[in-house]
Amino acid sequence: MRLRGIRRSKNVEVRGSGGGRRRASGGRAGGMGVVGLLIVLAIGYFTGIDVSSLLQGGNAPLTQQSQQSSAADDKATQFSAQVLSTTEDVWAKIFAEQLGREYVPPKLVVFKGVTQSPCGGASGATGPFYCPADSKAYLDTSFFVMLDQRMGAGGDFAAAYVIAHEVAHHVQNQLGILPKVNAARQQASQTEANALTVRLELMADCLSGIWAANVQSLMERGDLQEALNAARKIGDDHLQRQAGRVPQPHTFTHGTSEQRARWFARGWETGQVGQCDTFAAARL
Repeated sequence: MRLRGIRRSKNVEVRGSGGGRRRASGGRAGGMGVVGLLIVLAIGYFTGIDVSSLLQGGNAPLTQQSQQSSAADDKATQFSAQVLSTTEDVWAKIFAEQLGREYVPPKLVVFKGVTQSPCGGASGATGPFYCPADSKAYLDTSFFVMLDQRMGAGGDFAAAYVIAHEVAHHVQNQLGILPKVNAARQQASQTEANALTVRLELMADCLSGIWAANVQSLMERGDLQEALNAARKIGDDHLQRQAGRVPQPHTFTHGTSEQRARWFARGWETGQVGQCDTFAAARL
């Protein structure tokens, strides 16, 4: 993704890492192997529970944050601020042209390690998320590394897609969709609530596709495939298989790999918000 010359959004809040210290990284996390790590990450992904304490373990060593790590975090923060600015430009245009409304952008909280939000704890274990209570998206810079090394969804445009997806939840919130779905989920059974969440997430994927279609001038060869690959790698069925489980559709909260890629492609191909109405779709 070509971001040279792209402005940095002013709607970025950078938070420290709690004394500038972090757990030492390596091939294992808190004594867990890769399979164990995937299982724990899946728990956080499926339930929204902060599992950072499980990753850290009781006696995990601490080391002073290295200059190399700081430089990587700074680079990730700059990248996030530039991607966020593209979402601001795209959605301001789309709100005006397609919805006849003014777009109010969200804040993006970029942090390292663990931080707090009105929606609960935020960490690399819970993954990026949007909190409607404060209209902020939360992103641990280490998630980009995990997306690449642990999930097989590398590439700058894959990372940009993740940011665009969280911004899409803000779009849903501003359009009044998110509060309606949240209210419906509170009155539904767990299985029904999960089904509503899947539709919400697939709509966000479609809206992310609309964003991508509007930044084609910044894209490089292979960028679209990076985004589609990332959508597939974070499908519920794929993640459950990676965690050693048989996929259980009634527990899905984000949609299958095929669904996520297909709805992203729908937004990319149509560019129309009205085409992203997953709640009116007979087939997901």
